Amino acid sequence: MKALVVGSGGREHTIAWRLAQSSKIDEVICVPGNGGTDFETKCRNIDPKDLPAAKELSLIDAAVKIAKDEKVDFAVIGPEDPLADGISDALWHADIPTVGPKAKGAALEASKDLSKIFMKNHGVACAASETFTDKESALAYVRKMGAPIVVKADGLAAGKGVVVAQTLEEAENAVNDLMEGAVGDAGKKLVIEEYLRGIEISVLAAVSVTEETAKSGKACIKAFLPARDHKRLMDGAKGPNTGGMGAICPPQDVTKETMDAFEKTILQPTLDGMIKEKMDYRGFIFFGLMLTKDGPKALEYNVRLGDPETQAVLPMMDFDFVELCQSIMDGTLSDFNMKWKSGFQVAPVAVSGGYPAKYAKGKEITFDQKKIDSTGAKVFIAGAIKDRRQDSEGLLTSGGRVLACSAHGDTFDEAWNKAYEALKGVDFQGMFYRKDIGLPGAAESN
Repeated sequence: MKALVVGSGGREHTIAWRLAQSSKIDEVICVPGNGGTDFETKCRNIDPKDLPAAKELSLIDAAVKIAKDEKVDFAVIGPEDPLADGISDALWHADIPTVGPKAKGAALEASKDLSKIFMKNHGVACAASETFTDKESALAYVRKMGAPIVVKADGLAAGKGVVVAQTLEEAENAVNDLMEGAVGDAGKKLVIEEYLRGIEISVLAAVSVTEETAKSGKACIKAFLPARDHKRLMDGAKGPNTGGMGAICPPQDVTKETMDAFEKTILQPTLDGMIKEKMDYRGFIFFGLMLTKDGPKALEYNVRLGDPETQAVLPMMDFDFVELCQSIMDGTLSDFNMKWKSGFQVAPVAVSGGYPAKYAKGKEITFDQKKIDSTGAKVFIAGAIKDRRQDSEGLLTSGGRVLACSAHGDTFDEAWNKAYEALKGVDFQGMFYRKDIGLPGAAESN
């Protein structure tokens, strides 16, 4: 079989690697892929920019063309933007089975307002909120409610559209900045939420909801092991927010009782809502949760796998990822048995100096492969490209989040030590990483 993966980050490298591990897969086409997939076994990158008449092709048109030309058997979509733009609709229309919701389902992430309406309509446990399109009304609301309070841009903003304001001044500044164009059109509408006290976790899940599975009672969402991302740049959950400085799976403080409550008050109502609203949702979903004294509450939906959670969760799978994808697409997910490895996975992220603000690119990455191999860790590339200079077979940095070292252990301490030992085998100018991923006091909490 041949698969296509759309995207260029660490999540997509992990997806491609996991697909390529299956004996069912002969080749994974990565569009456009990155420096990691450039060197990954069974993987081949195709950049849409290299296609004939590339300037006339959108990413969606290019993906459909590549899928047809390469005669792929199915596609997996990594990022949220193409999903919101309807890439899955286009691929299914072209008879390319696809893992990724169609545009109607993808709107659960593309619009915070629509997402909150969905949660409220279907009884999903979540934070109370109000939506605003007028700046003065939004400012009046935050002054009435006081701080702390959460201000969210309605649209997709590449992780820059959420402000957890600890003071009234921060909340007012967030309203002004977002509605005055800090994240473009995404901030023209704001969702302002109550501040929930607790600690965050992430739950990724597989979804198979269609008209046929709804009628047969086979529509389902199956949760993966819980994970925890660490968003703040500095140790101790300090500094600015980032796209993610590392992840662990599973968090040691998440109990069976917590997961049971999540399934009852969040997962099942979400499934019921998808069925009632007749979504064609065959893909993955990410539940961002706050564990409060009153139980888990949904903070947000993402309509794809999380990054960097994927780098910690997918290595824990003790089943064929291709078979999971097939069950999602053909409506047999409810019968699929997901088995998980025991133990823990720890995946700290190395970033470019200066990130998440201005940072340099084009820095050569060196790897002590013997040291990395001795830990059993897997390096997943996020922001790096193949060095095209003559006689070079290395990688150059191309993004803020450069890579993650993901390691497994029978105990958390073993996994943590292996991951950080592997990081010592990586070096590039300006390299920075947190030294406390998964440790007490490292997680974001309110």
